[in-house]
Amino acid sequence: MGTPVKIFSGRATLPLAKEIAKSYGVALGNVIISRFSDGEFIPSFEETVRGSKVFIIQSTPPPSDNLMELLLMIDAAKRASAEQIVAVMPYFGMARQDRKDKPRVPIGAKLVANMLSAAGATRVMTCDLHADQIQGFLEVPVDHLYGSSVFIDHIRALNLNKLTIASPDMGGSKRANAYAKHLACEMVICYKHRKKANEVGEMRVIGDVKGKNIILVDDMVDTAGTLTKAADMMIKEGALSVRAICTHAVLSGDAYNRIENSKILELIISDTLPSNKSPKIKVLSIAPMFANVIKNVVFNESISKKLY
Repeated sequence: MGTPVKIFSGRATLPLAKEIAKSYGVALGNVIISRFSDGEFIPSFEETVRGSKVFIIQSTPPPSDNLMELLLMIDAAKRASAEQIVAVMPYFGMARQDRKDKPRVPIGAKLVANMLSAAGATRVMTCDLHADQIQGFLEVPVDHLYGSSVFIDHIRALNLNKLTIASPDMGGSKRANAYAKHLACEMVICYKHRKKANEVGEMRVIGDVKGKNIILVDDMVDTAGTLTKAADMMIKEGALSVRAICTHAVLSGDAYNRIENSKILELIISDTLPSNKSPKIKVLSIAPMFANVIKNVVFNESISKKLY
């Protein structure tokens, strides 16, 4: 008899967790989150996890309650004698705080990594980290999945002529190059200068976009200022169309209005984070990908064969 596999979810990613559990072939485990009158909460597993391989699914966008909920669930599973506890974080919050870019600031991603280990996570599974080096912040195995394994098939199905992949900034050039390589197409890069966080000062494109169908590729879209400005600039410089692919749809502030009023033909996102419906937004599910990787982890098989 093999070790039981149990999949649970926090409240931030419940729809995705249900799809992952369904794709894996098990029912989502029963968790109750109780609240005190002051807002403090406590999760409780309503079934045994003793000796089980426990997968806890929770993206950790703001507020910090989402991260704290995940940590408390990990701690509860550890104290209930789970054999293995895997923190499945489709979206790894605070990943943009991956270094000290000026004095007297924290490295938030490292702090989150420390807390996951302290809580009792024996493995972490995530998708499209903002910076690859975050894997090194964790002292447990990390399964870093790539949204490209879902998005590339969709791009091919579009059957676009003169396809060109674009990076909205210099930091995303490696990611864009990976897409361009698999799709055997050209790549261009946008150079941007930020006045401050979430505000783009100036932008220019490095490469030829005239007469091309452009697909902007990024790991996340927050205020959509960069994406929409890049799309408008490329159309102005002669691009036939501009689409964008972003794994994590944070979409804060005035993001939806910016997208609706921009030259972006379509924004293609995954369901690592819940998003509002919009005629310009298409959501692709990454649940089957996570379910397959969970199976490979359970049976100690390679997870890299189908990942781009």
